[in-house]
Amino acid sequence: MTKLKLEALVDEKPVKVTVELPASLHRDLTTYAAILSRQQGEEVRDPARLIVPMLSRFIATDREFARQRRVTASAGQSKRDDVRS
Repeated sequence: MTKLKLEALVDEKPVKVTVELPASLHRDLTTYAAILSRQQGEEVRDPARLIVPMLSRFIATDREFARQRRVTASAGQSKRDDVRS
């Protein structure tokens, strides 16, 4: 069996965000939750809980985002260094 990219869901203090999903994406989330439930042996009751770990995983594995974040961070550090001089 192929292992899904998501692992166990972590409970953290949430920040409320409202988003509308296309029906097809919601169906995919529901299907993903069912497959994940079978793999983990623990039911995912609310497919919407998958959104956060999916986004986190996407961002964590996006190499261009990581590169741009480093560029932005180093540019910000350079500006702070200039102000201190």
